[in-house]
Amino acid sequence: MTSSDSAQQSAGTPAKAPAKDPWDLPDVSGLVVGVLGGTGPQGKGLAYRLALAGQKVIIGSRAAERAQAAAEELGHGVEGAGNAACARRSDVVIVAVPWEGHGKTLESLREELTGKLVVDCVNPLGFDKKGAYAIKPEEGSAAEQAAALLPDSRVTAAFHHLSAVLLEDPEIDSIDTDVMVLGEERADVEIVQALAGRIAGMRGVFAGRLRNAHQVEALVANLISVNRRYKAHAGLRVTDV
Repeated sequence: MTSSDSAQQSAGTPAKAPAKDPWDLPDVSGLVVGVLGGTGPQGKGLAYRLALAGQKVIIGSRAAERAQAAAEELGHGVEGAGNAACARRSDVVIVAVPWEGHGKTLESLREELTGKLVVDCVNPLGFDKKGAYAIKPEEGSAAEQAAALLPDSRVTAAFHHLSAVLLEDPEIDSIDTDVMVLGEERADVEIVQALAGRIAGMRGVFAGRLRNAHQVEALVANLISVNRRYKAHAGLRVTDV
């Protein structure tokens, strides 16, 4: 104990608690994860990887039968349900629907998503003969649109930069990439970081509040260009953390 610590204690001033280790993340192994849009490539791939890691996963789709068929194909205890049932039964809900249906889907599930931790991984993109380009929604980003439509949910953003091809490939044991996680509450962000860390090779990294989500979503357009030029499935690594 230093002399300054002694002086603080003798003066009745409590010693300052040590800073929390940013890599001290919660145990999320018991959480049920729902994936809206879980029959599409990105959603299905995330469902597969999380289930492979031992997470309980429910795939959601507008058609329950389609979700159930996809779940049976994936195995590993994955279940399929309609979107509303998926949202109700899950602790954490990943939104992996196409951008075109993003707003309507979330608006229709506002009640079922009340109180839930929502993880938006939707990338608003357009495509023309020059390739992919980012679209900026009126709210600023897909994640901010989700937050506006779901005022009683805890909205975060993550899993934007993952290759669906790699996620779905059962021959690949580990995916070497970081997952940028954005959100307003540290506890919610840490839950999502911990979920990302359950997938072999991945690490969840805090990347700011939701107001910073647009550039994270938009970066996918650049990664698509990288992948086309180099015939790759590029991801991201954040250095020095």
